[in-house]
Parts: sequence; structure tokens; C-alpha cells
Amino acid sequence: MNRNKIIVTAVLLVLGVFFIVTTCYRSGGKSNARVLPPGTHGVVVKEVIQTSNYTYLQVQENENKFWMAIVKHDSKPGDSVYYSQAFEMKAFVSKELNRTFPSIFFVQDPKGSLEVANTEQQPKTPQKVEIKRWTDVSITPPKGAITIADLYKNPGGYAGKTVTIRGIVVRYNDQIMNKNWVHLQDGTDFSEKFDLTVTTTDKLVLGTTATFTGIISLNKDFGSGYSYDVIMEEAKATDIK
Repeated sequence: MNRNKIIVTAVLLVLGVFFIVTTCYRSGGKSNARVLPPGTHGVVVKEVIQTSNYTYLQVQENENKFWMAIVKHDSKPGDSVYYSQAFEMKAFVSKELNRTFPSIFFVQDPKGSLEVANTEQQPKTPQKVEIKRWTDVSITPPKGAITIADLYKNPGGYAGKTVTIRGIVVRYNDQIMNKNWVHLQDGTDFSEKFDLTVTTTDKLVLGTTATFTGIISLNKDFGSGYSYDVIMEEAKATDIK
């Protein structure tokens, strides 16, 4: 091989390496260069806005930039986030920020690493999870409604009855056993019980406030070791804001 051919070959090798590197990182983060499981998204955080209960993130996935919201988390620019469950809201108004987002995705299952996201790609069940109490929640019950504290003070008195409770959706999972599962809080509690599980066929979004009317069941067992002392079933959501 003569000298010219050697130079040309070296130049081509350098250009090839440069192309691979820039292709993998062109979207601003290496998470997008990894092979993701079907249905899993990988994004890179560009901007962070913290509020009382939410963390708002401007993120980038491939060439697309958009906003997403997760339950309050210590995030920073450059972090990778992986998720598979999200609901888009258009013209979403954040009262705390006094800002309207033309489009924002409320992410239900954010993960900081692909490895963790992969281990959770399992069939969904209505399993119990640790639910933290949201701060600054104050709900005025509509006429005829009860509070979560009222329910937990006397669950037997409401068993089998249809009741109405208004609160904030602090966790949401859809289409588990043909139902959507909501964790509801209204700012009240009794004996440290402040969260109510609700099943419904209505679609909700994390952080919205809604009035739920449904049947109260006690000692409900869904199998696989997952049971609820108190649960609202077959609920209808109204006045969603």
C-alpha cells in the first residue's frame, strides 16, 4: 500500500469514528443511543423546575424537546430518565408557576437507569406501593361528600354504600385487570391513614383534582397477596380539574 492509500484509509477511519460518536450523542445525551425495550422511552433532562409536589422537566428524546412532570424528585440537567407510562395534557395550567404548558406529559413510572426500568417490565398487578403524603393539599368537599378522614374513622358504617369523595390523584395506573387504579388524597387523615385506593374506568392524570363517587368495600383481596382494608370500587370521576 502506497503512502496516498495509507493517508486516505486513515482519514476514512477517523471520519467513521467521528460519525459514530456524533450519531450516538447528537441528541444531547447517551441514553438515547441505547437500545430500549418496546414501549420504553429514554430522555435527557435539559431544564428543571421544582414546585411543592411536582418536578417539571424539559427533556429531549432524539431530536424532540418537550415538557414532562413527575412526582417531586431531585433531578438536574444532564440526568437520564426512562419511562413507559405517561399521559399527555394540552394547555395544562400550573397555578403554582402561573404558567400554561401547551403540551406536557405526566409520567407515572420514571426511572433513573435503564437497568431498573428493564427489571420492572413485568405484568402489572394492583400491588400495594408506598405512597407519600402530598403537602399543601386542602380540598373542600362538595355537598353530600365525605372526607378520607371520615371514611377511615368509621369504615364499617360505609361498607357496601355509595359515597362521594373529592381529592387529588397522587398515583395512577391504567388497565390493570380491566380497571384504572387511583390513589386519592384530600389533605385529611385518621390514625395516619391519608390515602384511598379507587378503581374506575375513567382516565385520569396525575395531579388532577376530581370528585369520585363509588362503592366502599372492606377487606378486598385481589389475590397474589394484594389486599385492601378499604377501597372505593366502580367509581365515576366528575368535575375533573
